[in-house]
Amino acid sequence: MQTLTVERDDGVVTVVMSRPEKKNAGSPAMWRELAEAFTEIERMPGDRVVVLTGAGGEFCSGADLDGFSDDALDSMKRASHAAQALSALTIPVIAKVDGVAVGAGWNLALGCDLVVATDRARFSQIFIRRALSLDFGGSWLLPRLVGLQKAKELAFFGEILSAAEAYELGLVTRIVPAEELDSTVESMARRLVHAPAQALSLTKQLLDAAADGGSIEAALQRENHVQANNIVGADAAEARAAFLEKRPAVFYRHSSQSVPTAHV
Repeated sequence: MQTLTVERDDGVVTVVMSRPEKKNAGSPAMWRELAEAFTEIERMPGDRVVVLTGAGGEFCSGADLDGFSDDALDSMKRASHAAQALSALTIPVIAKVDGVAVGAGWNLALGCDLVVATDRARFSQIFIRRALSLDFGGSWLLPRLVGLQKAKELAFFGEILSAAEAYELGLVTRIVPAEELDSTVESMARRLVHAPAQALSLTKQLLDAAADGGSIEAALQRENHVQANNIVGADAAEARAAFLEKRPAVFYRHSSQSVPTAHV
């Protein structure tokens, strides 16, 4: 790939946006490659956790408008394909954020399940400052994460937020010193890799489905369906045996073991 590096290490897939000269701004090529990378990861049974980050001490400075083609709609569709492929991942995704995450770059981070940021990270829905409106799923993500009025404030003014301010809004999971970013994310990723894969994937899918709205009755039906699958699975049997034997559970993980889809 021209704009990304993808590395696999015992279940953890690290995707690095690598356009440091542009603070990892998203070109049409980068959006295409992100979509391809996410789609491939979803198809790889051995991939358990994704870490998404940027090269050169920056996360992503948004879209590189210089790289847009004369057909702006075509360029936007490429970005949308990346956002859709990220949303379709049924395994946990951690955004590892240092430096700037603005515009489409912030929405890329918000599309992940967890956001770990350094204390020097900066965030903004900067679109309005460029005479643009929200993209990369921002109009869908923000109201669900912070409510409609706060989403409008973030979008209307495009203010730069510190990591602490984003944390207060619930848009950052953890803040760490820059020198602890790698070790913190590595520790979180390893814990998720060694968690029961089926239950973890189904939990993510249940929460995502419930966030779209609907009744508690519908949520209970989804829970009943996936929990029945969990109860008869090998991971639950291992958890019960470990509890009775007073030892840590060791969940089976092999490259041929598929991560399930809940169909919720």
